[in-house]
Amino acid sequence: MGEQEISSIESEMEQTRARLASTIDQLVHRASPKTIARREINSLKGFFVDPQGAPRRGNIAKVAAGAVGLVAVVVTIRAIVK
Repeated sequence: MGEQEISSIESEMEQTRARLASTIDQLVHRASPKTIARREINSLKGFFVDPQGAPRRGNIAKVAAGAVGLVAVVVTIRAIVK
């Protein structure tokens, strides 16, 4: 094996190490609890607010109606149980 081949292999290994280090850094960032929480919060905000910042009234109404329905069911069950 010549000096040039060894140098080429070493260069390839260094490039591979750099790519691997970058990939590991990306995975650590994606898996961090803060990143996961931020991603979920943004997803939830996206359900209630459109990209221009205006509220999505239809989605808000659906959630509010569901909450009111749940409260009505709980109140009804409590009244029946008493």
